[in-house]
Amino acid sequence: MTHTINDHLLSQFSEFVTARFGLHFPRKRWRDLARKIVAAAPQLGYDDPSACIRWLLSAQLTKGELDTLAGCLTIGETYFFRERKSFDLLETRILPELIGARRGKEQRLRIWSAGCSTGEEAYSIAILLRRMIADLSAWNVTILATDLNSSALLKAGTGEYGDWSFRGVPGWVKEQYFTRSDNGRYQVTDAVRKMVSFSQLNLAEDPFPSLATNTNAMDIIFCRNVLMYFEAERMAQAVEQFRHCLVPGGWLVVSPCETSHTLFRRFETVSSQDVVMYRKERHGMPAMPLPPCPAVELPAVPRISREALPVAAPKPPYAPPPPVPEAVPKSTERTSPYDEALALYRQGLYAEAAERLSGGAACGARELGLLARICANRGEFAQALAWAEKAVAQNKLDPELRYLQAVIFQEQGETEAAVAALKKTLYLDQRFVLAHFALANLSRQRGKEKEAARHLENAAALVAEYGDDDLLPGSEGLSARRFGEIIAASRGSAGTP
Repeated sequence: MTHTINDHLLSQFSEFVTARFGLHFPRKRWRDLARKIVAAAPQLGYDDPSACIRWLLSAQLTKGELDTLAGCLTIGETYFFRERKSFDLLETRILPELIGARRGKEQRLRIWSAGCSTGEEAYSIAILLRRMIADLSAWNVTILATDLNSSALLKAGTGEYGDWSFRGVPGWVKEQYFTRSDNGRYQVTDAVRKMVSFSQLNLAEDPFPSLATNTNAMDIIFCRNVLMYFEAERMAQAVEQFRHCLVPGGWLVVSPCETSHTLFRRFETVSSQDVVMYRKERHGMPAMPLPPCPAVELPAVPRISREALPVAAPKPPYAPPPPVPEAVPKSTERTSPYDEALALYRQGLYAEAAERLSGGAACGARELGLLARICANRGEFAQALAWAEKAVAQNKLDPELRYLQAVIFQEQGETEAAVAALKKTLYLDQRFVLAHFALANLSRQRGKEKEAARHLENAAALVAEYGDDDLLPGSEGLSARRFGEIIAASRGSAGTP
C-alpha cells in the first residue's frame, strides 16, 4: 500500500524529531524520513502514517513509544572492526602512546563509544585492549558504550552476533573471543563482555561531560556515523561538548565522511595512513595546591535509624523557591567568584574556572566541591578526591558531596570505597535518586542482582515523584523525565519489569 504524506506534515515531523532526538532530516531527506515513519506507524498502532505523525506531535509519549520511534529512526549498520584503518592507527600509535605514558603510574584508560548501536564497535575496542595489554587486570579500564536506541542496547548487552557482524574480520577474532552458540550464532566471551558498560544517552538533550553519565575525562571518544545526522548547529555543539569530555591530549575519532577543518578547528588534526583523527590540545593547567582553609567546628552527625527513612515515604510537592528581591540595581551587582567559576565550568573552561577559586579565600564546601568536579573532568582523579574529601570535611551532612566523593572513587576503580560513600549518601538522604542508581550498577557488576534490582526499583519510584522538568540533585542538569527513561532502559536491559 502506498502512503502519501504532505510536505507540511513532514516539515512538522522533521522539526519534532530534531527537537526530541537531535536527528536532522532536511527537505532533501524527507523521503527517507517518510519511509521511517511508514515503518514505525504499525508498531505504534497506526495504519496511516499521516495520522501517526499527527498523534506524535500532540501526544504525551511513553518511554516505550519513544523507544519504538527512536529504533525506527536510528537503525544502524555496523560490524566488528569497521573502518579497519582507524583501528590500525589506534593499535599502532594512539594506544601504545597512552599505555606507555600511564604504565607504572596511574594505570587507567577511559574510552567512549558514542552511538554504539548494537555494540560491535565497543567490543572491538575491548578485544584490542586485551590483545595489547598483557597485565590488563592491573589497569582500571572504562569502556562506555551509549546509544539513543534502547532496542539496539539490549542486543548489545547480550553480546550475541551472526556471521554478518564479522564480515571482513580475521578468523582469530571469532576463535579467541567468541564461542559458538547452539543456534549457530556467536557469543562474546564473558571477559570481553564485562569490559563494556552500555547505557542509553541522548546526545541532543543529556548533559555531557558529566560525572552523572560517566562521560567525563575520556582518553578516546569514538563517534562515527553519528554527527552526520545532526543539523549544523547541533553538530558544532556536540563537537565542542566532546572536546570538553576529553582529557588534554585526548582523541576524537569520527567517520571519514564527517571530517571537517571548520567543524574541528579547535582540535589538532592528525593524518596517517589515509585516516584523519582529532586531538585535543595537550597543554595542561598548572597543578592546584590545596588552599589553606580555616579550622571549622563541625557538628556531630546525628544518629538516625534506617527504619526512620523508608524509601516509600511521600515526597513533599515540589515548590520552586520564592524569587529573591533585588537589593541593588543590576548594574551594580557583583558576581561571586563561585558563580563566575561555575559559569566557566559549564563552558568547559576548567583552567579558568579553577583560577577563580584557587586564591585561598573562597574555600567553603561548595567551592571545594566544584574544584573536585573540575579535576575529575580533567582526569586528575587523585586531586579531585583530595578536594572532595576537604569538601566533605567542611560539610559532613551534605549528601551531594558524599555522592561526588563516591563517583570519584568509582572512576578510580575503588569499588568498595565507592559503595561505602554511596551508602553514606543514602544514610543522609534515603531519597537521593542517583545514589540508588549508582549502587544498582555497582551491585550488578559485583553479581548481586537482587540488590541491584532493589536499588533500581527505589530509583524508579523516587524519580516518578518529581516533575518532568525538575533537575535531580547531583545530576549536573539531568531532568527527572530523562533520568526516568534512563532508569527504565537499565531495568529493561537487566530483565527487570
